Amino acid sequence: MSRTVIITGGANGIGEELVKQYASLGDTVVFADLDEEKGKRIEADYKNVRFVQTDVRNIAEIEQLMNEAAGLTGRIDVLINNAGVSRFKSPYELTLEDWDDVINTNLRSTFFCSKEAAKVMRKNSSGGFIVNIASTRAAMSEPDSEAYAATKGGIVALTHALAVSLSEDRIKVNCISPGWIETKEYEELRQIDHDQHLSKRVGKPADIAKACFYLTDPENDFVTGLNIVVDGGMTRKMIYEH
Repeated sequence: MSRTVIITGGANGIGEELVKQYASLGDTVVFADLDEEKGKRIEADYKNVRFVQTDVRNIAEIEQLMNEAAGLTGRIDVLINNAGVSRFKSPYELTLEDWDDVINTNLRSTFFCSKEAAKVMRKNSSGGFIVNIASTRAAMSEPDSEAYAATKGGIVALTHALAVSLSEDRIKVNCISPGWIETKEYEELRQIDHDQHLSKRVGKPADIAKACFYLTDPENDFVTGLNIVVDGGMTRKMIYEH
């Protein structure tokens, strides 16, 4: 059965790959992004893809996104909260506006998109699936990443909270924490970039799509509240300077 899949931040990077992969399965894919030009270009390539220009910082636009998606088929089966931005600035220079922009785009939108999608999913006999895209930066940091790290740590915690709250409606909620996923010039990476990973390569957007497929498999109803780390083993590697 064809499902209705919503993907936020679907015009570029990991999100674009998710749109293409789910569309190839024959699902009805509705994706949101601010990039209207790119969004319409992707939409034109598929009969089963709909682009809805959406600012996920705006609650009214989130509601409109869910209404449009549900209006296509009468249901929502899968939501992937992928939209995100970063502002890597010194904590001495990070402004309130910077902080709020990252929090509202990454974390607040994840909750409100999940809330609105769940209102429709709960009507399905089988419930639905929500996958939140977090980051390994929820567990480890580089300098000047406070706002981004706070949102990704929040997404991990929000995931297990929603998994508990939505369980009575048969909605499974999980998240994925990508490590280094190269979304641009993969061929230009250095050998040292690959070799520092236990997997001996840098990740690709398709690696995240595979994890999403696992978490949204219609037969996979025994996994919820989980954070899957997809990082080539980097967060399991002790690093000492010699």
